[in-house]
Amino acid sequence: MEDNKSLEPHYKHQIKRLRSTFKWLFLGIIVGLIVGAVGAAFFHGIKYATAFRKSHSFMIWLLPFAGLLIVFLYRLSKEYVDTGTNLVITTISAGDHLPKRKIPLIFVATILTHLCGGSAGRESAALQLGGSIGHNIGEMIKLDEDDCKIITMCGMSAAFAALFGTPMAAAFLAMEIESIGVMYYAALIPCVVSALVASNLAKYLGTVPDVFAVTIVPNFTIDNAIKGAILAVLCALISIMFCIVMKKSGELYKKAFKNPYIRIFVGGCLVVLLTLLVGNNYYNGAGMDVIELATEGKAPYEAFFFKMVFTAVTMGAGFKGGEIIPALYIGATFGCLYSQIFGFNSALCSAIGMGALFCGITNCPISSLLLCFEMFGYNGMPYYLLAIALSYTFSGYYGVYDSQKIMYSKFRNKYINTTTK
Repeated sequence: MEDNKSLEPHYKHQIKRLRSTFKWLFLGIIVGLIVGAVGAAFFHGIKYATAFRKSHSFMIWLLPFAGLLIVFLYRLSKEYVDTGTNLVITTISAGDHLPKRKIPLIFVATILTHLCGGSAGRESAALQLGGSIGHNIGEMIKLDEDDCKIITMCGMSAAFAALFGTPMAAAFLAMEIESIGVMYYAALIPCVVSALVASNLAKYLGTVPDVFAVTIVPNFTIDNAIKGAILAVLCALISIMFCIVMKKSGELYKKAFKNPYIRIFVGGCLVVLLTLLVGNNYYNGAGMDVIELATEGKAPYEAFFFKMVFTAVTMGAGFKGGEIIPALYIGATFGCLYSQIFGFNSALCSAIGMGALFCGITNCPISSLLLCFEMFGYNGMPYYLLAIALSYTFSGYYGVYDSQKIMYSKFRNKYINTTTK
């Protein structure tokens, strides 16, 4: 009898764990379906906006006015201070509320930015979309604060997977991005399930994953490893530069133009002027076509620098989108330049550059490695592994998201609990 009584609590714990597992399996599927459908709609919206802009060159002239509309929509919704992805990260760490109105706002504002030629990405916007949807589902079904944080991560994973077509990276990014050095494994099942469901639903609804297959990979010799390592360290330094430029541009805009309408209008005019000066549209929108050129060794040598400038001018002014695709663009084009100088494989150098830049700005090494595998294949595994390890270390405590916490030192086994620079 005593043995039976002592075993009873054990069975009760197992039943609770089983219920929790089934709960998160169910919620992961639901969030994956909802966010996957929204993510697919977002993908097609960006795709059609980009296609329309490319076939109608006059759209770039409307960017300043699109900016005015974006500010008007945000102020109409009483969103006077928009911190973007930082708000979603803060929701995970501190349980902040994510209003429902954020969902249509970021959707429409990002499409407007791409429609009129602002230099921005889409995946950071997807993290905001997915996080907002997940968080509001959690509040609607009255989850407690801890579970609301998990379902917010679940939504982020689903949106990133739907848009990028990389469920492995998406599942771990949401768990890894808030606290560097700490992984929220309690969210593993819902994040994995929602990412897989959203990715497959999005594909069914016509989205196309971003894949740049690196088929020819040189042997991982000491000489080639050194070449790859140097590229990774240089990309880490460029990621620091990118983070600084992105943050300083926003500060300079706010210092020079207190009124958000004037600020975004001036920013739009600057992007138009820069576009006229360079004489092409390589740096408008996301720039996926230029990334493809980089993998073929055909990207302009100066592309990485101009993309950094265009993105800082666009995002600093208040246009919406994200920093992830621009970072991949910068990494790919710098890798292309490096390959031309040192006679190394251009596709591999572009892949190393993208992985290293992504890691440098997000401080998420596991997600970065998985992203490389899903986007470029496994053939270059030793190069990606080495590049991400070096980029994570040499990028220091810089990052594009101010809300990120560096829980453990990158250089010593020490708890530091600081924020990114």
